[in-house]
Amino acid sequence: MKAVRVSEFGGPEVLKVEEVPDPKPDSGQVLVRVKAAGINPVDAYIRAGTYARKPNLPYTPGADAAGVVEAVGPQVKGFKAGDRVYTNSSITGVCAELALCEERRVHHLPSKTSFAQGASLGVPYGTAYRALFQRGRGKAGETVLVHGATGGVGTACVQFARAAGLTVIGTGGSDRGRKLVSEQGAHHVLDHRAADYEKQVMAITEGRGVDLITEMLANVNLAKDLTMLAASGRVVVIGNRGTIEIDPRNAMAREASILGFTMFAATESDLVEIHAAAIAGLENGSLRPIVGQELPLADAARAHKLVMEPGAYGKIVIVP
Repeated sequence: MKAVRVSEFGGPEVLKVEEVPDPKPDSGQVLVRVKAAGINPVDAYIRAGTYARKPNLPYTPGADAAGVVEAVGPQVKGFKAGDRVYTNSSITGVCAELALCEERRVHHLPSKTSFAQGASLGVPYGTAYRALFQRGRGKAGETVLVHGATGGVGTACVQFARAAGLTVIGTGGSDRGRKLVSEQGAHHVLDHRAADYEKQVMAITEGRGVDLITEMLANVNLAKDLTMLAASGRVVVIGNRGTIEIDPRNAMAREASILGFTMFAATESDLVEIHAAAIAGLENGSLRPIVGQELPLADAARAHKLVMEPGAYGKIVIVP
């Protein structure tokens, strides 16, 4: 089979398409014929060698995919050949024609959800649900500010929060992006590049501030985030690319919380909850993954460049 391989850590140019042996499922494993593979920022960090967790070289990148079950190993009870599925982790990597996965990391894909949309679920929707509800403790009636609401995680946050009864303020850096945020159900949409967007947030909340912020770029926004929180407000730091100086008094005055986040800390019960909520949302129509671009396997390097550029719009997927 064809697969993207990384033999050394570095820039996107280290991604090479190679011929490798077809994997075979062992006990408790599912082999998936990949129809679409999702590209996430974490994939780029791992490829560059800057992430805390480094795979052994060489490796095939990616965890999120959707496709059709090719074969199952002994002891697999929940799937059979021909089932439409999506994954949130893989033993062999998903940027390939075939991906080997543990059964517990494979989930049934509703018939009305496309493969490209299925490849947009694992990291983005898992991150959104965990940030909003498992870490941020968001609940109906509260107000959430989704900072950077135009990318895969941002649109998922907007959809999940709106369906759960929160008032949603979403931000985007372009007219096209802000239109997308509005279409996903945000009650208010702001330009986070505007000099006075903090004042706009406070005006929307009548001076109270927001209960929860999902933060995609903490090294730029965290100091301002603390000034926009309501009493007992929470900031969940989903993304960060550097350091920032903050005034702790802004957190003290509000008894606010800054919450770290990583999907690697999610427990098995957390993941069961996440994917039950995702599948229910797909089935009832409250969740609608937005695919920004579909690229061929040979364009993996370009996909890794695009996922790190500002002005994200939906999810980038690779089609083997």
